[in-house]
Amino acid sequence: MKSKRIKTNFDIHLLKLVTMIIFASHIFAAFSQNDSVNARDLTYLTSGGKLLPLQAIMDIRHYSIALDVDITKQSIRGSATVSLNLSKKTDTILLDLIHLYTVTRIKVNQKAVVFHQKDDKIFILSPTGFETGNQKVTIEYYGIPPVAVKPPWDGGFTWTKDINGNDWVSINIQGEGGKMYFPCKDHPSDEPNEGAELKITVPSNLTVAGPGLLVNVTTKNNKSTYNWNTNYTISNYCIVFNIGKYKVVKDEYTTIEGTKVPVEYYVLEVDTMYAKKVIELKKRDSRILEKYFGEYPWVKEKIGIAEVPNSGMEHQTMITFDNKFLFKQINGQTYSANLFHEYAHEWWANKVTNKDWAHMWIQEGLATYAEALAMLELGGEDAYDEIIARHRRGSRSRKAMVPGDEATVEEVYSGGNIYGKGSFFMHSLRYLIGDDIFFPALKKLATDTAYTYDHFVTSMDVEKLFSTASGKNLRPFFDFYLRTTDILDVQVKEIGFQKYEIKINNFFMPLPFDIITNDRMNKIVIPLEGIVVESVLPPQVDAKGFYLKKVTLQ
Repeated sequence: MKSKRIKTNFDIHLLKLVTMIIFASHIFAAFSQNDSVNARDLTYLTSGGKLLPLQAIMDIRHYSIALDVDITKQSIRGSATVSLNLSKKTDTILLDLIHLYTVTRIKVNQKAVVFHQKDDKIFILSPTGFETGNQKVTIEYYGIPPVAVKPPWDGGFTWTKDINGNDWVSINIQGEGGKMYFPCKDHPSDEPNEGAELKITVPSNLTVAGPGLLVNVTTKNNKSTYNWNTNYTISNYCIVFNIGKYKVVKDEYTTIEGTKVPVEYYVLEVDTMYAKKVIELKKRDSRILEKYFGEYPWVKEKIGIAEVPNSGMEHQTMITFDNKFLFKQINGQTYSANLFHEYAHEWWANKVTNKDWAHMWIQEGLATYAEALAMLELGGEDAYDEIIARHRRGSRSRKAMVPGDEATVEEVYSGGNIYGKGSFFMHSLRYLIGDDIFFPALKKLATDTAYTYDHFVTSMDVEKLFSTASGKNLRPFFDFYLRTTDILDVQVKEIGFQKYEIKINNFFMPLPFDIITNDRMNKIVIPLEGIVVESVLPPQVDAKGFYLKKVTLQ
């Protein structure tokens, strides 16, 4: 009887396993890409979108990635351990990894499991189910990563050489997500609460720049392994590394709160003559950003910069800077827009993180607006007005900046103008509620724990914060700028001798305007019903351009 019961249980488990495989095949079909697509054509890839139910029940706690990088073959081999917490029992753990890699083995809590790869996903199966609580998934894999066509805007690896012929490798994966080279949950709403670890093995003549702190370097058989570890939450597209014949130039920065933070610049040996200049710019830019957004966010780690062969990116504690070293002079002070913008992302993207790509204007718009504040500090109001005018000219968009509550990177970047329009929106908001309210509220958004680190923000969160601070219901203003492509339709109508009616035809809350009448400018609130002013000549409405608008004189 005992042996029969065991056999029966085995049969039941086998039946469950077969059922699981059949079930999984239906899921695979649902996610299938066009089979006619070239295996290495990844143009369809994007990150985010609707969160799948199988992934909604997962909370990522930690990533540990150990890879041997074969530069000659342009390949990687190793493992990734994903520590996660399940909110409910499930038959399937679903992770993202592009199809270019071969997975050889998977263990869950040290036990080998059945799995299938299909269309950039890994389906990890259990006939008895994975229980709620903590699970540790280790995936062994290898393959040839995609090559970035137009980095950093197209994701992948860049395999190149510096001017002296030394190998030089960079990684950019923002648009496509961490799945471009490691198994992950590819959605912005879930960062590893306990950080990430990278153990990257390269030829011993090269150096690896990574996020967080360098724990140690071990060398064996002409290979060196660099162990990087983060102490904070981190977006999966920031879990990257760069390889080169680097010299590490070090300094120290004292924050606005008096904290001493290491500054580390991973610069090519051939470009060390630029190191001091870049580090000094970085420290000066830190003071500007801290003035408006609070203390540098990653004081337990470092202020890091890595030189790369493409335009810069906002990789957490190791932003990248291209090797063109292009600077301009602002009121006698040296400035790099590329360096400053990516550094601003340490606050807007890395510390304050969008819950979904749908709200990406928060990180890109505010980082772009930070550039305007840099101009204000370095060049005064004229320099600020000049860059805002550029943002205004570039603010007409084909799509709303916020296309809903769930969106992919591709949907948000395609026509929504989250950079220029996002910045100009903040400029308009500043005018609407005034500096005394705007700047403290902006700093609160960047410093309050309700919006930072392992918390995520939406457009609604930003709206509520500024509405509360100003004592105004700003919903119509946020809706108009974020969720439509409209501009204000301002009508100026002559209704009598030297009398003009000013009315906004397509807006639903009173708005203040600078109005010039008889060569005098006054800030006047225009109510919903409009307002009548007296002027010898037709009044000029919003002469300095605080709003996106069209003015019609009748």
